[in-house]
Amino acid sequence: MLGQSDDLDLSGDSTPPLKEESNNRTFIIAAGILAGVVFISIACMAAYALIILPRQKAATAAQQATIEAQNAQVAQAMTQTADAAAWTPTALPSPLPTATSTFTPTLSPTPVVALATSAATATATLDPVALAATQTAIANKTATAAVTATALAQTGFADEVGLPGLVIIAIVLVVVILLARRLRARPAS
Repeated sequence: MLGQSDDLDLSGDSTPPLKEESNNRTFIIAAGILAGVVFISIACMAAYALIILPRQKAATAAQQATIEAQNAQVAQAMTQTADAAAWTPTALPSPLPTATSTFTPTLSPTPVVALATSAATATATLDPVALAATQTAIANKTATAAVTATALAQTGFADEVGLPGLVIIAIVLVVVILLARRLRARPAS
């Protein structure tokens, strides 16, 4: 009986070899797609951090510098307006009485240059109506400059959270859900 072991197989290979699962290929494809999406996302974040973000910061700095320059102009105009408002007309000096002097002038050949002044310019600086009109014009210019020197609002959901990134993540998650449902619905062969 020991010699007749034809029915007995000692190798342990009595079952037929198992077929390689076909789901492995589908899993590798899905994993490759997800790895590609992750790689593309990392590349996009690097491009954002290295290209777009510095440009936005430079634009913000330039805008801030412009606003500060406008504010300096407004402050200067307001200072000038305050100086003009604080001006009070002073009385013209009265002529001094002439006293007799013991000094006798001698004639010298030094030329005397006469300055040409018109009566209109001399009275314009002393005219209170013209001064009031000038102050009004300066005040109007200052008020206009103060209205135009405003900053943009720094609020909004997309600025704080990153709306484009949220949309991309939502699309990727929808694709993952659809792929998972399709892979589950496929019969195993």
